Amino acid sequence: MKLKFIFFLLFAFAVRLNAEPLEEMEYVLRFGFIKGGKATLIAEKEKINKKPAIHYRMRGRTTGLVDKIYEVNDIYESWVDPETFLPVKSIRNVKEQKYRFYDEVTYDHENDSLFSQKSGRIKVPDKVNDLVSVFFYIRQNQYFDDLLAGKRVQVPVYHGDELFMMELKFIGVETINTRIGRKQCYVVTPVVPKGKLLKGSDDLKIYITKDDNRLPIYAEFELVLGALKCELDSYKINGVNQMERK
Repeated sequence: MKLKFIFFLLFAFAVRLNAEPLEEMEYVLRFGFIKGGKATLIAEKEKINKKPAIHYRMRGRTTGLVDKIYEVNDIYESWVDPETFLPVKSIRNVKEQKYRFYDEVTYDHENDSLFSQKSGRIKVPDKVNDLVSVFFYIRQNQYFDDLLAGKRVQVPVYHGDELFMMELKFIGVETINTRIGRKQCYVVTPVVPKGKLLKGSDDLKIYITKDDNRLPIYAEFELVLGALKCELDSYKINGVNQMERK
């Protein structure tokens, strides 16, 4: 389980489905009292191959002392069909210290296949998603209502030349302190196997405000060495701040 899952989940539940306005979100990442990273997302309407699309662009990067020790600057992009919410094209551009990875993928959902610049044409399951689009797709077809009803949601995902099933579940309601006051939140988590990074299978928790906005405002990522915390710092629509303390 990698840190970027935090941002994908948070952004997916934050962005409005039609992306009619220009939306911009920024999260800060802290390990204890140390501010170590920042993630931003822009969502806007565009055209791809002369057809309407929603373009999601996510950038995650380290900052300050952490950046000097372990430099990360990752960019993920996904163009999504506004009617089916399935990906049309995705880009993964990773820079982590000396490691580099770049790939562009186009999707052919009619023939259940995709074309990767790195791997060529690949046969994939029906309604396959990329790692950005999957969380937006889960919001469709009553998936979120299914989560709140206690059902687990599974969607096939292609990422980094691999196919896997993304699974989410709802684990309860909790009231927490945030930078805009105390908020009652839904708590959602991806189901992942135990490994060297996570202490357990439910140790990434996403907090989504229990109101009409359903704003993903906070996340905790329990590592073996301690808790990593991620908090929404800025949320703008057409340049106007939407985070007013109540």
